[in-house]
Amino acid sequence: MEIGADEFYILTDVPKVYINFRKPDEKALDTITVSEAKKYLEEKHFTEGSMAPKVRATIQYVEKSGKTCIITEAGKLHDPNCGTRIIAG
Repeated sequence: MEIGADEFYILTDVPKVYINFRKPDEKALDTITVSEAKKYLEEKHFTEGSMAPKVRATIQYVEKSGKTCIITEAGKLHDPNCGTRIIAG
């Protein structure tokens, strides 16, 4: 079933997706490709009880639709540049 959405938003309690979350070398991700998302998953940057299922859902959406998926917190939705964008590229 298709819903015809141009973008898919996944809401969470952080403004962006991070690698090395809560470590000295923590880095917020602005835009990543599906390939990068898969690599970060493989490298275990995302935990199963937190970001890993969200990132897997974005990968599925982007691979099937070719459209953008954004992970962010609800309070940031007013900002058109909010969150981490996962793109096909």
